[in-house]
Amino acid sequence: MTTELSSTTFPAGFLWGAAIGSHQSEGNNVASDWWARENAPDSPVAERAGDAIDSYHRWREDLQLAASAGLTDYRFGIEWSRIEPADGHISLAEVAHYRRIVEGAIELGLRPLVTLHHFTNPLWFTMGGGWLRPDAVERFLRYVDALAPVLDAGVERVETINEPNVVAVFPVLTGATDLAKGFPIPDRATTDAMIAVHQATRARLKQNHPNLLVGWGVSVQDYQPEPGAEGILDEYCYPRDEIFLEAAKGDDWIGVQTYTRARIGTDGVAFVADDIERTLTGWEFYPPALGGAVRRVARVVGDLPILVTENGVGIADDARRIEYTTGALLSLRAAMDDDVDVRGYFHWSMLDNWEWGHWGPTFGLVAVNRETFERTPKPSLAWLGSLAPRGVPG
Repeated sequence: MTTELSSTTFPAGFLWGAAIGSHQSEGNNVASDWWARENAPDSPVAERAGDAIDSYHRWREDLQLAASAGLTDYRFGIEWSRIEPADGHISLAEVAHYRRIVEGAIELGLRPLVTLHHFTNPLWFTMGGGWLRPDAVERFLRYVDALAPVLDAGVERVETINEPNVVAVFPVLTGATDLAKGFPIPDRATTDAMIAVHQATRARLKQNHPNLLVGWGVSVQDYQPEPGAEGILDEYCYPRDEIFLEAAKGDDWIGVQTYTRARIGTDGVAFVADDIERTLTGWEFYPPALGGAVRRVARVVGDLPILVTENGVGIADDARRIEYTTGALLSLRAAMDDDVDVRGYFHWSMLDNWEWGHWGPTFGLVAVNRETFERTPKPSLAWLGSLAPRGVPG
């Protein structure tokens, strides 16, 4: 069993990267539904994204930081509300903007993994009924078709939807969720809509860009049953993530996004003891959750390749970030040693950014001054880059 990490811990050709979300980093996505929600007079959002960390203008610097550290891959999002700010009106300038990011990544030796949807919608789409509108699939495919110049610029992998199970939870949320208290059961109508949109998008991408490797990233925590609760684990997990994992059959890969574990009691409610160490998000500091999550995913998806599309920790102490990530990666390597087919790892996040209503939780490998937008790499960035496997698969 591997107990130390080095650049030879993972196989040559392993995807070794960091991730960032569009709305969380770009700033001023003024045509999105989240922008409207954040800026409403009675907004329930505690802190606005606003300028975010200005990655819309500073994307090249962000890419250079990743590449210079030794990372080989970069996951970033495209903001639908920028591409189609008004119903049926495609911004060619914004399409060209995202194409330049893809070209810039490739020039620096980074393989871009592009996320098409990361929680936010154009306001016009949401006001018309959102994912439950009868033409939701058609409208999303129109956006996907408009991205052809971006995808044809050298994109190898596309994530259709980021955490569709979280998107399906939004309609049933009454306040801030806490994974230590249990992940709500996603709305079934929205679940069905997410699956329909994903599968239609995959078919369209395969039709128009047959060489693309298509998947989606599901939020999968390490659910562990208390004694006597083993029999309800599948029932607990199925609507929360496994229905979304099953929908990936026919994909080229499945993304796993893991941060913590949750203990499941006989009443089906997840809980964690009050005296455990918690992160800035209130989640348990539990690095081995990653290994547990990918093992469960493998049992559901069979031989479908797995990418860890997000894993990280919201914490102020960067040394503890390295400690957490070390434990997570060792648990991932142990799962791979037991024949779990994992092809890559993307750390969340590349930079400290806006975390859906809050600036406090810092997940980044790079700190950002929110007044000047100056980027300051943390020791964890160079450390993670030093682990990147070299060479190509044999």
